[in-house]
Amino acid sequence: MTQHSQHPQYSSPPDPRDRPARLAVGVVGAGRVGPALAASLQLAGHRPVAVSGVSDASRRRAAELLPGVPLVTPAEVLARSELVLLTVPDDVLPGLVQGLAETGAIRPGRLVAHTSGRYGVGVLEPALRSGALPLALHPAMTFTGTAVDVQRLAGCSFGVTAPEELRLAAEALVVEMGGEPEWIEERHRPLYHAALALGSNHLVTLVAQAMELLGAAGVGAPDRMLGPLLGAALDNALRSGDAALTGPVSRGDAGTVAAHIEELRRHAPQILPGYLAMARATADRALAGGLLKPELAEDLLGVLGQDGTDRTDGPRGTDGTTGDDGEDTR
Repeated sequence: MTQHSQHPQYSSPPDPRDRPARLAVGVVGAGRVGPALAASLQLAGHRPVAVSGVSDASRRRAAELLPGVPLVTPAEVLARSELVLLTVPDDVLPGLVQGLAETGAIRPGRLVAHTSGRYGVGVLEPALRSGALPLALHPAMTFTGTAVDVQRLAGCSFGVTAPEELRLAAEALVVEMGGEPEWIEERHRPLYHAALALGSNHLVTLVAQAMELLGAAGVGAPDRMLGPLLGAALDNALRSGDAALTGPVSRGDAGTVAAHIEELRRHAPQILPGYLAMARATADRALAGGLLKPELAEDLLGVLGQDGTDRTDGPRGTDGTTGDDGEDTR
C-alpha cells in the first residue's frame, strides 16, 4: 500500500493501517441498504454508533436492524463515526456530499463510503477536499430492508472503487461484510452499473410480462410454471453464455415467431415492442455465435421487421454486423 505522504491531496490523513481494528460506523440514509451493511459490519466486530433517517419506514428499519443505535442528524452521524456509509439514492448523493462538505461536517481522516453503483469516488471529491478518505462500495444485490439481507450478503459481489492507497482497506471492509470485492475502474462505473441494471432490473420486467401472458392464456399458477424453466435458463446462461440459447429465434423458426407477434399484437400490444427488441437481439447473438443458420436468418429478420417500425441499426449482413464499419460493439 502506498504511503499517503506521496499524495498531497490527502493532506496527510491517518493511514488506515494505523487505525484501530474496529471502527465506529455511521449510516446516512436508513433505506434498505445502509442498515443491512452496518449490521453486517457489526457482526464483524465494528460498532454502529449513529444513523439518520427521515421517513417512518426508515426509522422502523433502523430500529429492527440496528437496535439501540441512536437516530440523529447526518452531521451528527459524521461527528460520531470513523466510517460513514452514505446510502442514499444516486440522484441525492452529489448534493448530500457537497452540502456536508460546505457545512464542515466532514472531518479529516474519516472513511466516507457510498453504495451507489453509478458513481465511483469522483462524486466524493468535496469530501476528499475536506480530508476524508473516499470509498465506493456497491453491493450487487437487491435488498428487502429486512434481516434476511444480512444473510444474503455472504458471497455477494461488491463493485469496489477507491484511490489506490485505500484499495486494500476498501476490499477488507467488503470481506468483513461477507462479500466478494470486485475492482471497478472509476471510468467504468457507469458501464458496470448499466450491466447490472440490464441483467437485474430488466429481468424483473421480463418475468412479470411472461407471468401476465401466462395468466391471460389461462395458466392458474404462472409462477410455478416459470420457476423451473427460468431457473434452468439462468443457470445455463451463467455457465455457457450464448451457447445456452434455445427457442424459436435461435432455431430460425420464422413461422412460430410470426405467430407470437400476431398473438401479442392482438392480446398484449404493450408487450410487443419489448418482445421484438429482445428477439432481434437474440437473433443477432445467435447468428454471430453460429447457432442461427444464415439461410434461416433472412426470413426470421423479415418477420421481426414487419411491425411497422424501421430498424435503426443499418443494413444487416449475414454475419450479424450492422454493415457500417464492421465494429462489433456488443
